[in-house]
Amino acid sequence: MDMSLILTISMFLALVGFLMSGFPVAFTLGGTSLLFGLIGVATGTLDITFLELLPNRLFGNVVRNELLFAIPLFVAMGVMLEKSNVAEDLLENMARLFGQLRGGLGISVTIVGALLAASTGIVGATVVTMGLLSLPIMLKRGYDPALASGTIAAAGTLGQIIPPSIVLILLADVLSSAWQQAQLSNNIFSPTPMSAGELFAGALVPGLALVAMYILYQIAVAILKPNSSPAMPRVDGEKLDGRFYRTLFAALLPPFVLIIAVLGSILFGIATPTEAASVGAIGAILLGAARLDGKSRKIVFATLAALIALLMISNFADLRLARTNVPTSDTVFFWIAVLLTVLFTLGLARALWKTHKTGILGEAMRSTVRISTMIYTILIAAALFSLVFRGLGGDQIIEDLLTGLPGGQFTAILLVMILMFVLGFFLDFIEITFVVVPIVAPALLAMDGTYGPIWLGVLMAMNLQTSFLTPPFGFALFYLRGVAPDSVPTSAIYRGALPFVAIQLLALVLIATFPELVTWLPGKIFGS
Repeated sequence: MDMSLILTISMFLALVGFLMSGFPVAFTLGGTSLLFGLIGVATGTLDITFLELLPNRLFGNVVRNELLFAIPLFVAMGVMLEKSNVAEDLLENMARLFGQLRGGLGISVTIVGALLAASTGIVGATVVTMGLLSLPIMLKRGYDPALASGTIAAAGTLGQIIPPSIVLILLADVLSSAWQQAQLSNNIFSPTPMSAGELFAGALVPGLALVAMYILYQIAVAILKPNSSPAMPRVDGEKLDGRFYRTLFAALLPPFVLIIAVLGSILFGIATPTEAASVGAIGAILLGAARLDGKSRKIVFATLAALIALLMISNFADLRLARTNVPTSDTVFFWIAVLLTVLFTLGLARALWKTHKTGILGEAMRSTVRISTMIYTILIAAALFSLVFRGLGGDQIIEDLLTGLPGGQFTAILLVMILMFVLGFFLDFIEITFVVVPIVAPALLAMDGTYGPIWLGVLMAMNLQTSFLTPPFGFALFYLRGVAPDSVPTSAIYRGALPFVAIQLLALVLIATFPELVTWLPGKIFGS
């Protein structure tokens, strides 16, 4: 047997074995790569030049990659919303709106879970947060433990598919490179790029459709088994009057506006994902400060008003003073813009100080640094793994394997999806994204057919989401088991997740059968 094939298979099996043993992912990736790289050099299978390329590859693909700058910003946005209890307010007020209906509390959990998923994109954080906040309430209100736990676990996995999420950002980065490799292998020497915005647009319709399917299931269960999801009794003295709706509107509007502004600015080309993520992080800090007291809320609103006015001025006035002839109106608008900038800066400084004093800011930043460092360390190790794997000829071996399968691209994609589904039981999405996807995606995209990187990326994200929810190994179920009370048996958590797994599989079949569900919106917005 060819030494290149032996080393490639051994390297992949060793990596999976070390990862499943629980050894830290980044060190496993880097250590395995170095070990087999040295073996390859010693046996003459690997050219040492591949290892010498690592610094340039890290500088070009990681350090200077502006898309990856969005990761710590999106993490900061999600963590701040969680730590400042904005998520708790969302759930409480959504429950007040829908709670009087049978199944209403479950619907509330699904909607809030989708919003949190869009802001964090981290399965563990969303499941744990929703489990701590909503599971005790649902059990207290008489919900069936299986239905309650299944609803929470399913809502927590929505971060895999609903943009903007870290999963989609990482997939966009990997698939963009794979798409360019695939085009070059097909002798297309002016490859068309794929942006994160296109992947976000492709995932939006399937993600919202999945939320709708979850809600329809909740409604069906409430009708067929009314005792499993009873209505919440209304708080004594609470009336559905104008004051109730004003309070509800004030609680729900800011997070909705923040997420829509971040996602909308990306989809409509107003901002790059990194710029939109910075807006989301600042907006989350302002929301966290606004929740603390009435005075802070007024200052936050004034700060946001200053920012909106500044954006409006920049759209219709030319603020460049280094011109030969500057109209008086532009000069006036320039100084107004300076004043608004100062007001915005002071308001943001006040929000930072307020959240710092209460300890929210420090806790959020520590979590952000911890999560972001973990992701970037894995990125560096994955770059080394990719170099060694390619130097050993692994990419060519995988391509030959997939192209030689009977049934062509369909069989190849089905095999890859099954592999990713099984690996999702044992590995997190970051490991799968940086270990498996770079290996298989170039070969899949280089095959003949109408499948493109956007469709493939959404299919992979949905597949991983299903894997994380499937008993008995689903990560989301483990996270929920960790925060669920002892009165909820593990069997109830597994039983409650199964209907949502069936919904996920139905969504996967629909995406595979009707690619237009994914490609329609990117085509409308980006013409792709």
